[in-house]
Amino acid sequence: MQTRDPGQSAILGELLSEVRSRLGAGAEALTVERAVLGIFFTGVKLANGAGGLCATPIKSLPEAVCCPSSARATPAPGRISGRKALEVLEDLQRPQDLRRALAIATLNALTETLWLRDGPPAGVEASDGDAFAALRIAPGQRVALVGAFPPYMRELRRRNQPFNVLELDPKTLKPDELPHYVPAERAADVLPDADVFITTGTTLLNGTLEDLLRLLRPGVEAAVIGPTATLMPEPYFRRGVTVIGGTRVVDADGVLELLAEGGSGYHLFGKTVARVTLRAHGRAAG
Repeated sequence: MQTRDPGQSAILGELLSEVRSRLGAGAEALTVERAVLGIFFTGVKLANGAGGLCATPIKSLPEAVCCPSSARATPAPGRISGRKALEVLEDLQRPQDLRRALAIATLNALTETLWLRDGPPAGVEASDGDAFAALRIAPGQRVALVGAFPPYMRELRRRNQPFNVLELDPKTLKPDELPHYVPAERAADVLPDADVFITTGTTLLNGTLEDLLRLLRPGVEAAVIGPTATLMPEPYFRRGVTVIGGTRVVDADGVLELLAEGGSGYHLFGKTVARVTLRAHGRAAG
């Protein structure tokens, strides 16, 4: 699995189209009140109070942003507040990672606007809490993790569940986790044999999600988890995803203050951010 040019993501295009359609003319008036590009997450608060998050692609940042070419890879500081949300969303289909992260956070804030107005999407089972609890993993089934989820790895080891971890950087794994490590570029060797697939929402950001989903067998339990995952389920479900584990920002001002001070998920979850899990009614693995 190689990170590719993430421009023209079909899933992001469908998510944007669905959000715009459901918001209607109201989307045109929504503006960004404040944005924070934190170390771990990028956060946005809209003028209506709704907030959204996206993972900050810290490892893909240019080493220096003093020259014009590298500076163009970042959103325009001082010119984000007050911009129309739909203008920020134009960066969803552009390859610059930081600009795309800000756009996804804005998309997630627009999705939160819909939740505040309409409640959960129709036709799904919505529950609170971490999505791992909603996954249907039978003893002996092989699990493929894309990205190092330390709590998930601990639980899978406790269950003696066979699993692999596809990760770009093996240094993120502890010594006792390395036996499960598989280089990310070997995704095509691992995913076709997986019974359960779990990926971070970061694959939506780096443009690999659709390719990964195409490697799965039909009927596999497939989950996209993390604050980057937009809580608008159908574009995922159409591609075989069975579970979405996203987040709702319940205190946008509090989130942005924490991000500005270097806050990570440990500082956000259960305080200013709530975990939400979505599953299509009647949809089960295998």
